[in-house]
Amino acid sequence: MSDWIKICALEDIRALGSRVLDLPQGRVALFRTNDDEVFALEDKCPHKQGRLSQGIVHGKSVTCPLHNWVIGFETGKAEAPDIGCTRTYQIQMVEGDVFMLSAEVSEMPAALAG
Repeated sequence: MSDWIKICALEDIRALGSRVLDLPQGRVALFRTNDDEVFALEDKCPHKQGRLSQGIVHGKSVTCPLHNWVIGFETGKAEAPDIGCTRTYQIQMVEGDVFMLSAEVSEMPAALAG
């Protein structure tokens, strides 16, 4: 697992909720689905840069709190009729811990925010 960095434990992200990582390249939101899957997106909607971490998680998507755009976790794309995309990050779960691909993290996050 040398290519992966441990970010947090699954239990650190509430079900149907999010946690925010403040990384050198910006804010990344971790989302936990009802089925305990974890996804990571840049924490801004492609529309008006609303904080997706403050949105409503449903299925494998999040609804932006500003203008109700729905962003898919797997692709980062807005659902039609909206058009746009936010960056996704690779996440891996191992024995209840959440890991992010190290190539996508400039350095280990000092702390989880939010």
